[in-house]
Amino acid sequence: MAFSSPSDSAVFESVEAPDLVGLVEAQLTRAIVEGHLAPGSRIVEAEIARRMGVSRAPVREAARRLERQGVLVARPRHGFAVRTISVQEIDDLFEVRLSLELTAVELACRKADDAGLARLRALVDAMVRDAPTQPQHVRIATDLAFHTLISELSGNAHLHRIFSNTQTEMQMIIALIDAVYHDPETMANTHYPIVDALESRDVEASRAAMREHLDDAWLQVRALFVKQHGTVSPSPTPTKGPAR
Repeated sequence: MAFSSPSDSAVFESVEAPDLVGLVEAQLTRAIVEGHLAPGSRIVEAEIARRMGVSRAPVREAARRLERQGVLVARPRHGFAVRTISVQEIDDLFEVRLSLELTAVELACRKADDAGLARLRALVDAMVRDAPTQPQHVRIATDLAFHTLISELSGNAHLHRIFSNTQTEMQMIIALIDAVYHDPETMANTHYPIVDALESRDVEASRAAMREHLDDAWLQVRALFVKQHGTVSPSPTPTKGPAR
């Protein structure tokens, strides 16, 4: 496994805790999201285990978990590798995410209590306040926490479970979104219209704010991916997203 710079050697830290698999999974996820393990990179279990000070077993189990989440792929006789992403897969993921989050925000608008919405606003306030100084992986986790909280406030446990199961894959996409916005505070501020609409208990405004937020992210990620890979021309609107 090749690291992109000397500082990358500090990405994997020694681990000493009961839940070794969970901690290894978290560090692998962070390495992938931050680009230390690029798409297509091979996961060398022995090297990662050595850097973390653990055996190969928890590294292998963590890799299996990430495979089930769609982040890694297994290659016969070659172990695991970071999944590569195509424009089609970006479109497919945003289609699913848009459907889930429009339903979640509508239900949250009707069912969330005031305390829950206060938590949501406090989260965005913290996002905006801390954006200039937070490292990328923390900004990404906080962004995802905002959307996850809305799925929780929907009151639909099944929807919340489905959304939660896509979190790691979404982190990879949010990392691309984060790369688009050179001003992290600007990105954080894009969450306020959703909170405002939810606090007003306006279902249509809530759905419209969420759709605009996700459609913009979809277009930005798609355009960045096309620019980096030169595969297809970006569409003026999401290729499969419902019209606004």
